[in-house]
Amino acid sequence: MALNSDLLRVFLAVVDTGSMSAAAELLGQTASGVSRGLSRLEEQLGVTLLVRTTRRMELTEEGHVFQERARGIVGAMDEAEECMRVRHQQPSGILRVDASAPVMLHCVVPHLADFYERYQQIRLELTSNDRIVDLVEHRTDIALRAGPLGDSSLHARHLKTSRLHIVASPQYIARRGRPRTVAALDKHVLLGFTQPDTLNTWPLRHAQGNSYAARPTLAASSGETLRGMALAGVGIACLSEFMLRRDLDAGRLIPVLDTLDNGYRQPLHAVYYRNTQLARRIGCFLDFLSERI
Repeated sequence: MALNSDLLRVFLAVVDTGSMSAAAELLGQTASGVSRGLSRLEEQLGVTLLVRTTRRMELTEEGHVFQERARGIVGAMDEAEECMRVRHQQPSGILRVDASAPVMLHCVVPHLADFYERYQQIRLELTSNDRIVDLVEHRTDIALRAGPLGDSSLHARHLKTSRLHIVASPQYIARRGRPRTVAALDKHVLLGFTQPDTLNTWPLRHAQGNSYAARPTLAASSGETLRGMALAGVGIACLSEFMLRRDLDAGRLIPVLDTLDNGYRQPLHAVYYRNTQLARRIGCFLDFLSERI
């Protein structure tokens, strides 16, 4: 039995998007064509790979096993094809990149002029979301994500780590005083994230443990909003060093409880689907970003 690579791509598209119609849109096919392709693959294998529930397609046990093998086969074929096809070509086309506002402003935007100078045929489309986005749903090629990654079928590349700093403005310190212990934070205005709660875990050693669960007095969805509030003297915030470096160097923000840092470093990853048309562009962008940050 010889499996058709197109059928493997149909199967993976249905798995990744969760429906026949979404897979059809992703592949540029009709929903009926996708359905026939999936049925043909299941007939060739002699097993049921997907079952339909009221909300989406769900993998059977055989489907889970086959998915891993199929991704490996398609990925290897794509890589071989891409290597030959673009070996002597300049990468070109649209590359859609998504990141939170702080990552976009501090890690991407400062380097865009140099990137364009090097890769003038790649057209970047940038979006900012403070929540994790579904790459297929939002038509995103690469997402830059700060913090630990959950389990995912996406490819991931580690770009850097960044220390978290507890900071306040000189005006706030002059008005409210500088906390000398972790327990003293309970008497201060704390600035934190609306969600997820893990972003309000501050890397501070104290008698009761190795981290501090901050209960924000004021909360925002964006780290850039929290930085602005800290600069305005509203309260104390915990933010990544890549956002704060210039503020700390200029004295606009002052470290708080710096000696109690527990050593945690926040990772920054790029996550993406690998496919033939995008692999070259993705590689160029990630290699360039790795150099710069």
